[in-house]
Amino acid sequence: MTQAVDLSRCLVALRQDSTLIAVVELSASSWLVAGMVPGIDGKPLKKLEPDPAGLMGLLARWRAAGLKAGRVIDRVVVAYEAGRDGFWLARWLRARGVEAYVIHPTSVAVSREHKRAKTDRLDTAMLLRVVVGWLRGERGHCGMVAIPTVEEEDAKRPSRERESLVVESTRLINRMKGTLARLGIRGFKPHLRKAEQRLAALRTPEGSAIPPNTLDEIRRDLARLALIRDQIAALEAARLERLTQAPEQGRHAMVLLLARVVGVGVETADMLVQEVLCRELRDEKAVARYAGLTGSPDESGSKRREKGLARSGNARVRRGLIQLAWRLLLFQKDSALVQWYRARTAAPGVRKTTMIVALARKLLIALWRMATTGQAPQGFVLRPAA
Repeated sequence: MTQAVDLSRCLVALRQDSTLIAVVELSASSWLVAGMVPGIDGKPLKKLEPDPAGLMGLLARWRAAGLKAGRVIDRVVVAYEAGRDGFWLARWLRARGVEAYVIHPTSVAVSREHKRAKTDRLDTAMLLRVVVGWLRGERGHCGMVAIPTVEEEDAKRPSRERESLVVESTRLINRMKGTLARLGIRGFKPHLRKAEQRLAALRTPEGSAIPPNTLDEIRRDLARLALIRDQIAALEAARLERLTQAPEQGRHAMVLLLARVVGVGVETADMLVQEVLCRELRDEKAVARYAGLTGSPDESGSKRREKGLARSGNARVRRGLIQLAWRLLLFQKDSALVQWYRARTAAPGVRKTTMIVALARKLLIALWRMATTGQAPQGFVLRPAA
């Protein structure tokens, strides 16, 4: 296994008298850039159009001003918060010799006042302070996000697109059922293949047919539902084709290995690999913390209580693992994890919904070990290798 990078602090010594530091507050209409330039009194601030070339020109002018003041600037650092713009700017800057970082937004401490002043100018000043502390190697200021490549980001798109399509299909089905329920019609199943043929035969409790406008609306929704089904089928077929054509390429081998576990499908295996298992996480605690499956204790003086899941990690991984944990109880009954769960929930008063989260956390760590070392969890039943 490769050594994971610690993004909670910078491991390179900071020489502040030769380092130009800039932070960017990104928005759709403009960029606000705040800097710390060696040899320049104060902290320059400049608003730009959303243009990376303009940002590079501003950095060049600030560097020239530092050189004119008699300083030798051999390091340029730019940082911004993760958000709508993603990671393209960091990759663009790194390709041009600029040391770029992306700040994890929730890692920056803010004032707990209910009403506080919040402007782009104040935000850039705060980001500049925490970035300088991070560059000094001090923990607790902020955390950086691992910058993925374009290929790594693109590999996540099929699973995420399928998830959004499934949500859209559920929304359409519920809307059609609600429309018919307002007419007193129940029991219609829009997800059936012959739903449109059965639609014309439906009658209200008064014996009348569905009103024409409502009927046309439901037919259009059924057409959208059929289109979504075709798109989901196309996504699944394309994934299977990629895995079949290149089983050892990239992360395909990891996906096929997890899919051998009885109860784990290709879709779940692909989601887990692309979202969490392929990341260079430090240890088991970091794996569970990334999925948001760790606790959030609240302790002050004599008051101690557990506030449930932290929910600060990847929500897709967390939802998928909890669903997978329930499936594990059906398909891996003789495994050590399921036996542990049965023993812990045998006592009266123990909530199974609470313990299923603990099972999901243990399951994630076990699958992480399996994906990285190839060792299957104890007692797991595997499908034969293709």
